[in-house]
Amino acid sequence: MGIFHGINISASGLTAQRLRMDVTAANIANADSTRGRFVNGEWEPYRRKMVSMSPKQPSFSTYLKKAQGNGERNPGEGVKVDRIVEDTTPFKQVYRPDHPEANEDGFVALPNVDPLKEMVNMISATRSYEANVTTINATKNMMLKALEIGRNQ
Repeated sequence: MGIFHGINISASGLTAQRLRMDVTAANIANADSTRGRFVNGEWEPYRRKMVSMSPKQPSFSTYLKKAQGNGERNPGEGVKVDRIVEDTTPFKQVYRPDHPEANEDGFVALPNVDPLKEMVNMISATRSYEANVTTINATKNMMLKALEIGRNQ
């Protein structure tokens, strides 16, 4: 394990959580957008998006070092974003006969975005981001202390 291994793991977490916050912010911003995209000749409401993450797979060199006995038992590699997926839950149907997007029955299809859920997701992403920043700062402080030990001798 290299000296910057811990920082690289936390940096991957920072990147993933930042994207999660951006996607959540876009969901909140489009919570009332009845024209998200044009599908089959008609406008469809904005569809909620979610970030799919998974652990990074170790590289070939990690497995080689492990097989030679020079590597860690279970080296972590951080996290990666697999993709941004759309939520397939149905759109909310609200009765608003005077709305320009209302169908012949007076119902308007609204996005499947729940602002409360999005705020919980935003708080979770923010806390994860803060935890990764704290980890980077702790690692940096340990490196500085190690340099001080060497300097005092």
